Amino acid sequence: MAKDRVWVLADDRAGNVAQALGVAEALAEPFVVRTIAYDRRGGWHNLFKGAGLMGVAPASREALAPPWPDLVLGAGRRTAPIGRWIKHRSSCRLVQLMDPGWPGRSECDLIVVPRHDDALDRPNIFRILGSCHRVVPAVLAAEKAKWRERLACLPGPYLTVVVGGATKGKPFGADRGRQLAAGVRALHEGMGGSILVTTSRRTPPEVVDVLLADLPEPRYFFRWREGEENPYLGFLALADRVVVTGDSMTMCSEACANGGPVYIFSPPGLVSGKHARLHASLFAEGYARPLGGDPTPWTHPPLNASDDVAREIRARGLL
Repeated sequence: MAKDRVWVLADDRAGNVAQALGVAEALAEPFVVRTIAYDRRGGWHNLFKGAGLMGVAPASREALAPPWPDLVLGAGRRTAPIGRWIKHRSSCRLVQLMDPGWPGRSECDLIVVPRHDDALDRPNIFRILGSCHRVVPAVLAAEKAKWRERLACLPGPYLTVVVGGATKGKPFGADRGRQLAAGVRALHEGMGGSILVTTSRRTPPEVVDVLLADLPEPRYFFRWREGEENPYLGFLALADRVVVTGDSMTMCSEACANGGPVYIFSPPGLVSGKHARLHASLFAEGYARPLGGDPTPWTHPPLNASDDVAREIRARGLL
């Protein structure tokens, strides 16, 4: 049986999986996704799991067998014991996206952490701006071709609005929705064209209602529903400017992938300190501006930390 070069450990955290897949795709090597399901012990602290498969459901264990890969990519705390277990049984290298915490950091060949996180200073830590993701030029080009025809009835330029929602201890209610709508209206008045709005699983109904009432035509408004085709990537690809709510680091990073103006909606009290630090870095390096700031258009290099991580893996001889 031929050996796979790269394994991606994919559990039930979709955001984590997307980051690992982004790096795997950036490596441009054949890779296999090993789906990880957990039992009731899956949420236990890694101290109790060690380098092992405690908490991994039986069906997932069966796929974790030789021939072993050259490289294992995991993301998030819960995949770290599994990656360490594989490394103990093989000569593979282990790359962990996001700090897995204690114990086991020293067994990772590379730990990828955002600059805005407070992380230990170790030789195996690599810091990135934003989050790894899969929004690469080829994906944007395909989505742009698909959605350009569907939205041909709406005049350009396009102002894309990406709306998240509340995070832990940080509510996102109707008042925030009105603030967001006011900022979008002001930007739209200066550029004309159409507004493309996409909400998310976390967007509260009252925020959706406010935006529907307050945002002007012409527009296309996508209200997130399970199972419906989401125009999110198409809207990013078509955007002449993007407004994104600052509650999601992944959304902020992906918004900066098309190289055009990005405005982050993050009024005081909306986000945590680490979100605010990410925003400050994006502002300082020219990728984004605060919503309500200078409306003059600008360009920047597309942002995708997946490419940076892939280069670092190669530079360290891990693959």
